[in-house]
Parts: sequence; C-alpha cells; structure tokens
Amino acid sequence: MTAEILRVLDADLAEQDEPQLSPQAYKDVFRRHPAGVAVVTLLDDDGRPVGFTATSVISVSAEPPLLAFSLASTSSSWPALSRARTLAISFLSAAQDDVSARFATSGIDRFAAGGWTALETGEPVIDEAVSWLRGRVVQRVPVGGSYLVSVRALAHGVADDALPLVYHDRTYHRIGDHTAV
Repeated sequence: MTAEILRVLDADLAEQDEPQLSPQAYKDVFRRHPAGVAVVTLLDDDGRPVGFTATSVISVSAEPPLLAFSLASTSSSWPALSRARTLAISFLSAAQDDVSARFATSGIDRFAAGGWTALETGEPVIDEAVSWLRGRVVQRVPVGGSYLVSVRALAHGVADDALPLVYHDRTYHRIGDHTAV
C-alpha cells in the first residue's frame, strides 16, 4: 500500500469528526457475525501455487457474475495476488477445518499436504470443497490496511450434498439439517 493512498484515506477520515469504534470493539462485532470459509488460490509468476484462507468472500453481482474478498496488504500472499490475473476460490466443506487452518498458517508450504487439484488453466482447487469458482481479477482497491479484490467468475464446480464450514467467534462450526430454522 503506498504512502500516498494511506495519506488520502487518513485525510478523508480526519474530515469526518464523529467518534469511531476502537479496533477491539470492531473485532467484537465481526466475531459475532458468522462467515463461510474459503481458500483463495493462484499461481505466482514462477508457477508456484499460493493460497490463503478467507472469510471475507462476498457476492457482489449475479449479472455480471462478480464477487470480492479482502486481504491485508501485509499478507505474505499479497505480492503474488497483486500480480495475478486469475485465481480460484474453494468454498470449504464442514469436514475441512484442518484445510482452513493450514491455509491460515504463515511460514509453511500450504500445498505440501496435498488435497488439491490443478484446473486445466493451472489454478489449484481444494479437493472435496462444497463448491469452487475460477475467476479473473478485475480490481484491487486499497482500503485502509487491506485491498478489496473484485473478481469476475468464469467457471465453477459444485459438490453434491456437501455442507459448508462456517467461522464464528474464532471457532469453526458445521451447519447441517439440525441447524435449520
């Protein structure tokens, strides 16, 4: 993130004189908001797979098919993502909390344990995920200390009868028929 972008954001925020949440209060709110768990994967320029866990994936538009997610500018995956043209997003199944934890761990080869397959176009997709999307990066917008990355969906796959993994209050949860209202 460039110093100029942060300066402009700080100036914009300074013009708004209302009190704001502390970082702890903000985290308290979002810890109580459940989120689906996904793994974003791509190939770096040297063909090495790169991936990370994301609970920030959102649907933006069905027509055109757009989605977005955020990633901290300090993430070890950001340099590769800043250059990537395409990527894949695997929405994890209820049995894949270990996969989520692995892709959230820094300093390891997240792909060494296997459990993934390369698409014909090269992007890795997590095996046994509930669903996946392959997409083209449309925008990378700096926002605060992160980037909001928008993606146009190009291809997908959906598993039969797989249940999603959910993250809530720093804990993984499984959704099933017993949780239906």
